[in-house]
Amino acid sequence: MSPNNPAVSSGLQANADNHYRVSRSDLPLSCPMPAMALWNSHPKVYLPIEEQGGHAKCPYCGAGFELVD
Repeated sequence: MSPNNPAVSSGLQANADNHYRVSRSDLPLSCPMPAMALWNSHPKVYLPIEEQGGHAKCPYCGAGFELVD
């Protein structure tokens, strides 16, 4: 990952972790999340975390999300 590459955001690296803790301010939840670099990621998918009891799993990368507030 090059810091000089304008396509790379200064946020989180997409698909880097297996588990993310998110808050209601992150809703609607998508993977990758808006703060993640998108250049090396899968297509954006929205995850219905509230309807799934506060837990969701991305069907593309398998990342798990937990709603903490």
